[in-house]
This record gives sequence, structure tokens and C-alpha cells, in this order.
Amino acid sequence: DSASNGFSFKGIKDYLDCYRSGKLTPSQVAKNIIAMLEDCDKSTPPLRAIVQWDQEQIMLMAEASTARYRNKCTLSYLDGIPVCLKEEFKVVPYHHRVGTVYLGTEPETEDATVAKKLREAGAIIIGVSNMHELGTGTTGCNPNRYHRIPRNPYKPNHFTGGSSSGSAAAVAAGLCPVAIGTDGGGSVRIPASFCGVVGLKGTFGRISSHGSLPLSYSTVSVGPICTSVADAAIVYSILAEPDPLYPYGLKQPKATLSDMCAPDLKGLKLGVDWTFFKACDAEVLSICEKAVEHLQSLGASVVEVSLPEMEELRVAHVICILSEMRDFLQPDFNKHFQEMNLDTRANLALASQFTALDYITANRQRTRSMRFLREIFTTVNCILTPAVASTAPRIYESDLLSGSSDMCFTVRSMRFMQLGNFTGIPGLVVPIGYSTAGLPISLQVMAKWWDEAVLLRIGLKLEQFRYQTKKPSIYYDILA
Repeated sequence: DSASNGFSFKGIKDYLDCYRSGKLTPSQVAKNIIAMLEDCDKSTPPLRAIVQWDQEQIMLMAEASTARYRNKCTLSYLDGIPVCLKEEFKVVPYHHRVGTVYLGTEPETEDATVAKKLREAGAIIIGVSNMHELGTGTTGCNPNRYHRIPRNPYKPNHFTGGSSSGSAAAVAAGLCPVAIGTDGGGSVRIPASFCGVVGLKGTFGRISSHGSLPLSYSTVSVGPICTSVADAAIVYSILAEPDPLYPYGLKQPKATLSDMCAPDLKGLKLGVDWTFFKACDAEVLSICEKAVEHLQSLGASVVEVSLPEMEELRVAHVICILSEMRDFLQPDFNKHFQEMNLDTRANLALASQFTALDYITANRQRTRSMRFLREIFTTVNCILTPAVASTAPRIYESDLLSGSSDMCFTVRSMRFMQLGNFTGIPGLVVPIGYSTAGLPISLQVMAKWWDEAVLLRIGLKLEQFRYQTKKPSIYYDILA
């Protein structure tokens, strides 16, 4: 719990305080949310964070939670907490459209593992959130009729980032303190960064992605987007465990939050490759450098490291993620080509040019990069980078009609993301300030496989660097 001056996002603790004191019940909160969801559909421009929701479903979960609070038998810290899940996950009774107009023609009858776990924890699922079509981009621009373009709560004429676009927008706009996204090339961390909230990509396999569309099986991790690091830790501790239905995470060590609340960062070594770190906009760099100094002032030491072959890794990651998506979406590409957004078609067409040889070579690069990291993590506890090299880009009129395809931006937005996706290490982005235009800027912390605890420990201290939190221009105070 931290004292803050001025605005602060409402997090899990604020909801629990209301419920425990009797100031509000989960049912009252649910009614507020329904009113807000109706409002943000009508606003100009519409927020488009939550693309499917059902009043009856929301109230059923809320009333069950209200009864548990009344009988003092709550299920977890998430009992009564509003959450949303990216449309990439199966959530009963919504359509599993994955950002398209042609998938999920029938309502879903089975929950993804994360949806099931959230229900078991007593959370109120307020709906499914918008996403970049099939997760193929980093802007969140999705002009099709079911989705439209989600707006950045800080500046509605700017993108949210993608592909977990609606998840980040919903959290930043106050609709829910917790959202779930997937991250194959920065898809949790880019939107979290652009929308000024916290995003955690777990180690590959740490949180089950069973029941999400398997777009790229070797790069995608699941993770929470939250208003604070403490909330991300709570959600992580509930979702992170082996799932018999998800083979990649079966042999994982137990998830812990050890030393997360240590008073300082003494004894921690923070690795920085300054050449790599500085490949970003001047405004982003200046605030990220100051945030690194802040971590040093808490007793951590900064160690210069060299991240080798980053250009090779970048190309190899693109080959792997696009080849795997193309493989899985081959039937869709043949059958539903005309119904796909233009940028999706372009990306999948590009992917069809990669050969088996390219894919094999790319995976050899993965082995090399993992070996380099193994050595680096014998000398440091984590690696620091800016989260994204720039702030959220503007939305142009043409984007609303035909979508957006800017390869230079895509490459740039993923620059600091691909290392985590390609090698499977976990990454956390924490907002540290704002550009002169008022757009959020974040720092990223990455650690060795399964060491999310050290990320959360550093993340808590990183939050203290931001001397104020600016209120987004679209913000709903559900507890007011």
C-alpha cells in the first residue's frame, strides 16, 4: 500500500476495502460497471475496450460474490474483483473471435484454463476485450465491424498498442483493475506501456495458455495487465502453476514471491547493455536513465552487459512467430482471405515466403541466444531496457477505414520485446512517467527463466520513482 499524491488508479485493495467495510457490495460494483460499459459504447469516439459483455452473466457472478462476503467465506483476493480477458481466450458464453469477423460463429461452451481459474477465485468476468486481428500487429488497429479501434485512455486519438489492446485500455480507463493478455512479440507489454499500466509476461509456459487460439506455440506467454505491481503479483500467484492440459509448463518450479517486499534492492545486480538501451526516442531515454539511477539509489548496482547478436535474434524471432502463425492459419488464409484485415493478409503473405530452412536456422539462433542469456544471468539478476522505443502513435482517419500497416513502427515497437519472447524469459513493464505530450513511458525489467519474483521486487521499487500518476482523459471511477 503506498501513499500517493493526486490521482491514483483503483486497485484490488481498494475493491477489497469497500467490500470488507460494507461500503459497497460486488453487486453494486457490477451495476456501476454495466452502466459504464453502456456509456463507453455511446461515447465519441467509443472506447472499444470491451467488445463482448453480458449483463446477466456479470450480475450472476457479482451476486454469488456478494453472498460470499456476507457469509465471510470468500475464495481469494480476487473475489468480487472485475476482470476481463483478451478475445484470444475461450470464455463462456462469448464468441471466440480472436479479433476476426469469421471465427467464433457460435457462443463458447468451454472456458480457457485462465478463465476457469479466475472464476474459481471468485472474480467477476466483465467480458472479453478487443485485440489486434489474430494478434498480428502492435498498434491494436482493428477496423472490422465487430471490433473497431480501441482508444488510448490517455489520448483518445492515439493507439493503445497491441495486440492485447482492449485489455490495457480497460485497465487504464478504470473499467477493471485486472485484465489478461497474451504476449508473443510484446502483446501484453506494448499496450500496457502505451496505456500507462503494469504488464507482466510470465516465463514461457508459466501460465497456461490452454483454451487460447494457439497462434504461435513457441513464443506466446500469458500475463496480467494491472494498475499496480502488487496487483500483478496477486494475479500471477493465482494463475501461475502447471496445467495438465498445457504440456509446456508441466515441469516448472513452484511460483514464489520471495523477497518481493524487501525494503531495498541491496545485493541486486542490474544488467544494462547501454548501446541497445539507448536505441529509443530522446524523451524515452532521458526518463528511463533516471529510473535506472533511482534503482541504484536503493542499493542495486548497475553492471554493463553485452547482449550479443540482437539483430540476428530480431530476424529469427520474426521468422519463428510468423511461420508458426502461418502454419496454424493456413486454412483461414485460404478460406477467409477476403474477410481478413489488410495488414493481416500482408503479414501472412510475408510469412508464406519463409522456408523450412529459415525456420530451422532461426531455432538454432534461439539456442545460441538462450546460451548467451544463461551466461549473462550468472553475473546479473535482471536486464533493464526501456519498454518501447517510442510513445503511442496517432490514429489517422484512414486507419479507421482500412487499418494501418507501418512496418517501421512494428519493428521499432518490438525492439525491446523480442528477447523475452524468443528465449522465453519473463518481462515486466512499469510506467515511470510521461512525454511532454502527456503519453505514458515505461521501463522494462527482464529476469532469468522462472524468476518472476525478482521482477516484482524491482517493479515495486520502480513504482516509487514516478512522482505522480496522471489521470487518463477517459477514466471511470467504478467505486465512486
